[in-house]
Amino acid sequence: MKKHSILLLMIAIFLKPAIADEGMWLPFLLNQTNMDDMHQMGLKLTKKDIYDINNSSLKDAIVIFGGGCTGEIISDKGLLLTNMHCGYKQIQSHSTLDHDYLKNGFAAQKLEDELPNIGLSVKFLIRVNDVSEEINTKLGGITNESERKKIINTLSEELIKSSTKGTNYEAVFKPYYGGNQFYILIYEKYEDVRLVANPPVSIGDFGSLTDNWMWPRHKADFSIFRVYTSPDGKPAKYSPKNIPLKPKHYLPVSIKGVKSGDFAMIMGNPGSTTRYMTSFGIKELMEVQNPNRIKIRGAKLEIMNKTMSISPAHRIMYAAKYKGASNYWKYSVAQMAGFKRDKVIEKQLDLEKQFINWISKNDLRLKDYGETLNLIKEAYQKRRETIHASQYISESLIRGAETINFARNTFELQKELSKNFFKRKKKRIQHLTKELAKYGEKYYRDYDKNTDMKIAIALFKMFNEDINKQYHPEYLKKSLILLNGDVSSFVKALYANSIFCNKEKFEDFIAKPSKKILSEDPIFDLAISISKKYYELYRKSKKYDEQLAKGQRLFIKGLMEMQPERNFYPDANFTMRLTYGQVGGYKPKDGILYKHYTTLKGVMEKEDPNNYEFIVPEKLKSLYNTKDYGKYSYDNQMHVCFTTNNDITGGNSGSPVMNGKGELIGLAFDSNWEGMTGDIKFETNMQKTVCTDIKYILWLLEKFMGAERIVNELSIIE
Repeated sequence: MKKHSILLLMIAIFLKPAIADEGMWLPFLLNQTNMDDMHQMGLKLTKKDIYDINNSSLKDAIVIFGGGCTGEIISDKGLLLTNMHCGYKQIQSHSTLDHDYLKNGFAAQKLEDELPNIGLSVKFLIRVNDVSEEINTKLGGITNESERKKIINTLSEELIKSSTKGTNYEAVFKPYYGGNQFYILIYEKYEDVRLVANPPVSIGDFGSLTDNWMWPRHKADFSIFRVYTSPDGKPAKYSPKNIPLKPKHYLPVSIKGVKSGDFAMIMGNPGSTTRYMTSFGIKELMEVQNPNRIKIRGAKLEIMNKTMSISPAHRIMYAAKYKGASNYWKYSVAQMAGFKRDKVIEKQLDLEKQFINWISKNDLRLKDYGETLNLIKEAYQKRRETIHASQYISESLIRGAETINFARNTFELQKELSKNFFKRKKKRIQHLTKELAKYGEKYYRDYDKNTDMKIAIALFKMFNEDINKQYHPEYLKKSLILLNGDVSSFVKALYANSIFCNKEKFEDFIAKPSKKILSEDPIFDLAISISKKYYELYRKSKKYDEQLAKGQRLFIKGLMEMQPERNFYPDANFTMRLTYGQVGGYKPKDGILYKHYTTLKGVMEKEDPNNYEFIVPEKLKSLYNTKDYGKYSYDNQMHVCFTTNNDITGGNSGSPVMNGKGELIGLAFDSNWEGMTGDIKFETNMQKTVCTDIKYILWLLEKFMGAERIVNELSIIE
């Protein structure tokens, strides 16, 4: 009985769901409350170990990778780790029929084999300057939002120039807390970043569409790059003479393994959250934006899915497009379910009642904040119809049928061709046509005219039925009047008479570009008309957005006064943040309890050789059968992924998951289905960060990819 009781207790502890820890904290503003919380949870570092502008610290190992991801330096020779989906474009660009690095993976055997990527850069954060006082002093007494914005723009330009004068640094100006505080972030940019290794897509994107946003997960979403500098150690564009970066700091790698309850810290660049959104904004999401996206993309996905079922070739043709369209369709479905499950509206209304009550008890508060919620409510009410129409234009007309969006790429060429013959810039025309030719080559490779027509017909019908005629693009409106509303005939005529639906005609146009051809093309004319209407609606909604911005700024400022004991953090805005929490599982539904980890056994269980999402390479199966896991083993198992309760969002892709000593234990790549309310309201009980275990990554590098050179370069803590 005693042994049985102890065993039950151990299982209970092992499976105990961890409560999520909310907060995307600014590393340079960590307060004592943050530090005390982290130390109690297992942090062994000091505040200066995390962020220090004079000495080496964790922030010196974290980079902005490309334009929307995070990466981390993991060796003293500039080796960089990020997600495979962050480096996908570069991997794809190097792939050919003879060297298909997506299908087969890639591992450079020596420095000379590492592949350059023109246009790819990484940025290291040097320091952050608080300019709130300088800005707010100039804004005193100004109530007009347009005037306020002009002053901020002028001052920010001056502050950016002064903060980078005499250096090779770049700077960005960012507002925080709804525009109540302001900071200048100063970066150093490196432009020679080379591909070092990536797993095959069957491992790096295992479970691709089906598993997206889900748990359990079984993929090794990683790629490895290296940052290079000029021979004198300074940032430089690609050159064969460049040398590997000698970083200020790099992350050691721990292979001690993770267990439930372990401290986990993530540093990265989360993209965007709106955690202080009011009930009016949440209602707009629930009643307008999410239903629109679900309906429109759902129809598009259904048509794509039918095409993909025709043959393996069709599936490959539409796989990436389907994934792109389904990503936020799935997100919206999950978010709607989460809003209802967590009673998000009700909780927000309760907070707003508290806010109103707090204001009413003080005349000065009434003066400062009395109009706050009315400003927000009115802005949402007035922009509702405009938002509805503009989203429909974006989803069904611009991003719906591929051909329409493809035609938009010729707008710049049309501008140049429309100029007086003697004012035209021949080099500009040559450059534009060359870029269009490259884009066209990729476009037509995966283009199916019949499928695109079906999408256009379905979405144009939806737009015509659901959107008031006053918001219709003129070309569409007039054409449908002439055709008595026959959308099918309209679309068929478009596709029969446009150069954009025919590869040969488009190539002929590129070889001899003509203003006349474009101006007489029906899809080009439609695309122009769509853009005009879209930007007309954008300008119309701008004044409501300014009113909303003012209301939000006052609301956040008021909340911070109303709850002085609360530890506030600003919304994500693609600047460096730190989040902390613990490794742990969760309970998504009654009777279901998810463990905090998955194993290689799960990969084998999911295998489906007839589904590209779940193909398992023969070599991986062989390694699994031999159980040759060595020092990367978890009691003769290979763990693949694990979950923590860290607070992350888009932009955190590729962020390092670190233990209490700042050692790398995993790589963040996703959130879970039940946590999709997180960008608006953090879900304490179920919001999870999904990570690839660093031990799985190292095992793959060493045993599957033959990349011992890379593993040997790391500082491994056993």
